[in-house]
Amino acid sequence: MQIQIAPSILSADFVNLERDMKAISNADMVHVDVMDHHFVPNLTLGEPIVKRICEVTDLPVDVHLMIEDPDRWAPEFAKLGAASVTFHMGATHAPVRLARQLRASGVKACFAVRPAESIDGILDILDEFDMILIMTVEPGFGGQKFLDNQMNKTRRLRDEITRRGLHTHIQVDGGVSSSTAPIVAQAGADVLVAGSAVYGAEDPAKAIDDIRTKAQAHFRA
Repeated sequence: MQIQIAPSILSADFVNLERDMKAISNADMVHVDVMDHHFVPNLTLGEPIVKRICEVTDLPVDVHLMIEDPDRWAPEFAKLGAASVTFHMGATHAPVRLARQLRASGVKACFAVRPAESIDGILDILDEFDMILIMTVEPGFGGQKFLDNQMNKTRRLRDEITRRGLHTHIQVDGGVSSSTAPIVAQAGADVLVAGSAVYGAEDPAKAIDDIRTKAQAHFRA
């Protein structure tokens, strides 16, 4: 399995967003954080901007909804051209129904787990999702310190995916850099979200390549 890098535009310059997306053309997808000032304390961007992002980039758009009521709003974001839509365990009322609705519309369905949440509740419905996102920071703000205690969840999830012969991806978001990439890859994550480590670098494209190379060398299938 190949490591995929998803730079988060939360760390980009929103005034020069198209320029900053072109700077990551060697990435595998672009990660777009949507925050509503309710589910998380921050407020980012909404449907019109996500729609325009989908129109101007050649990369698959990975929309991460940190919002209340994703059962209502996730299908709307799927219509904008996203390749995948992630919603949170603590926000949805009917995760399986929502995942099936997203998949039926041709969009990958992804489930996110915050640091204080267990993965026990998703093991029985794991095959309903294309990707599970393990948060290695508290959702809401970029630039936080990587929580390595979340790797136990990642390893356990990878073991379960392998045991059952599933093709579910494991994404890790929060504090990912060239130094932490080997840790998350060794635990079994194959999709790495990196924000400040990419956009804070002098050469974002080189930072992406460095993270991918170091992760690939340590990946545990």
